[in-house]
Amino acid sequence: MAQVPNLDNALINLKSLRDQSQKELITILKNIRGKKCLVIDPKLGGSLSLIVQSSLLKEHGAELRHLNAEPIQTDCTKVVYLVRAQLDLMKFICSHIHNDISKGIQREYFVYFVPRRAVVCEKILEEEKIHHLLTIGEYPLYLIPLDEDVLSFELDVAYKEHLVDGDTTSLWHIAKAIHKLEFSFGLIPNVRAKGKASVRVADILNRMQSEEPVNTSEMGVPEINTIILLDREVDMITPMCSQLTYEGLLDEFLGISNGAVELDSSIMGVQQEGKKIKVPLNSSDKLFKEIRDQNFEVVVQVLRQKATSMKQDYTEMQTTNQTVSELKDFVKKLNSLPEMTRHINLGQHLTTFTSKPSFLARLDMEQTLVEAESYDICFEYIEEMIHKQEPLINVLRLLILFSITNSGLPKKNFDYLRRELLHSYGFEHIATLNNLEKSGLLKKQETKSNWITIKRALRLVVEDTDTANPNDISYVFSGYAPLSIRLVQHAIRSGWRPIEEILKLLPGPHSDIKRGGFSSSPSLDSLNGSLHNSDKVVDGRRSLVLVVFIGGVTSAEISALRFLSAQEGMAYDIIVATTKIVNGSTLTETFVEKLG
Repeated sequence: MAQVPNLDNALINLKSLRDQSQKELITILKNIRGKKCLVIDPKLGGSLSLIVQSSLLKEHGAELRHLNAEPIQTDCTKVVYLVRAQLDLMKFICSHIHNDISKGIQREYFVYFVPRRAVVCEKILEEEKIHHLLTIGEYPLYLIPLDEDVLSFELDVAYKEHLVDGDTTSLWHIAKAIHKLEFSFGLIPNVRAKGKASVRVADILNRMQSEEPVNTSEMGVPEINTIILLDREVDMITPMCSQLTYEGLLDEFLGISNGAVELDSSIMGVQQEGKKIKVPLNSSDKLFKEIRDQNFEVVVQVLRQKATSMKQDYTEMQTTNQTVSELKDFVKKLNSLPEMTRHINLGQHLTTFTSKPSFLARLDMEQTLVEAESYDICFEYIEEMIHKQEPLINVLRLLILFSITNSGLPKKNFDYLRRELLHSYGFEHIATLNNLEKSGLLKKQETKSNWITIKRALRLVVEDTDTANPNDISYVFSGYAPLSIRLVQHAIRSGWRPIEEILKLLPGPHSDIKRGGFSSSPSLDSLNGSLHNSDKVVDGRRSLVLVVFIGGVTSAEISALRFLSAQEGMAYDIIVATTKIVNGSTLTETFVEKLG
């Protein structure tokens, strides 16, 4: 099964976006005649695999290499670097070229920045006296479709850059990507934002529209009716909790990267000693599409039922005479066997993690933290984790959850845990703790926590959640409804206004802007969850909401949005765009920095 996801059933024409990105890359290669060595920044490599098959790059005369400190080994006289604008990558390029010069090797060098060039990077190339040897260009890849309803800006450290370093470059990239979307699908008339970064992106988007307007008269009715921008900072509780959907758990334990997991072939029933295999996970896999958003408890039952039913069919085949059409049906079922085997193997592997007492104890503790009613129990649990030297990331995840739900820790406890962490894990982690403090994820308590008020007002803890037949988004965390998605739910149903007071208790400002000449286009304010005829696009499709997460979104939150979109009486389809798909560990890791 191809790594490049099938986008035929996407709600808007994402395939044309992907084709455009593919075409731009191929044009770059065509313009450099003959054989060339294409040296790709490793972080970009995964993203490109979702846009173009490597065989197509090779057809256009490209030899593929990953960029690292080692000199390039190639016979090609043309070397093309495809890189993000990052200083450490410039140093690699400089060392490669200096190495060639010292050996008397003559080559032509091209550097294409993704998505745009940066003065600070070019300055390094000038200081190293190689700028004049390079042809410099841009490959404007701002947005990558990960699946039929998910887009990624592939900005994995945007959240940390903005909160800790005060670097807002990524916000310009996000606005630029959305503005590019508008040139394809029309000016988005309603823009709602919550959080510092989101409000800033909404402002930049308006500025871009005044400087380089999307022609509203030519485009007709915009395909996307509303955009909801949400800072990760507004809800850092959700990503710190363990996801309990099938896709969420696969990411928590196996790490989904660019729509695939990589694991030992033995887990997938292939006997090849020590060999790793990549298992693609996207909606091209029909069974995965059916079970990805379900709570894992339910997935285990679904797979068991499917296996039992196939076994019965097989027995019947052997014991009775079948008609041709019955045989045809059976063969059709057999076609789904590889998918079923794949997910039974993955499910079985996941169970080895989810059945561990340590995982169940952790879930218990997360629930206690979210309910925010037993401070001492939580404090002692985290203290014990530190003394047992459990993985630092696991400790930090719970500590962030603890700090946010309590609006910080009393000074005495804060200083004590900080000291214990440094003693246990090494003083080089003082930089990590400083990053967490700077971003407000770990802090001393100065005011009384308002988490209990928020939790009650938005009904975030739901008793007796039915995971098998869910009637609320809380099924994705078995009883906790993600705060971020509750906010989206309100924004879609009735706008920010009814929850204004709650919004003020959450980090950052909020805004609500109407744009362009589309006053006739339905505003979300007029919606009460019921389907208005005016909300249907001309050809009978539902209106579309683009939900943008700045700082990352978890698979479980995407599942909750899909659940919302599928509800009866819901007048909108939802597409998600994010700086990166994250889980609590990958998000926490962006703040980890060792001194020296």
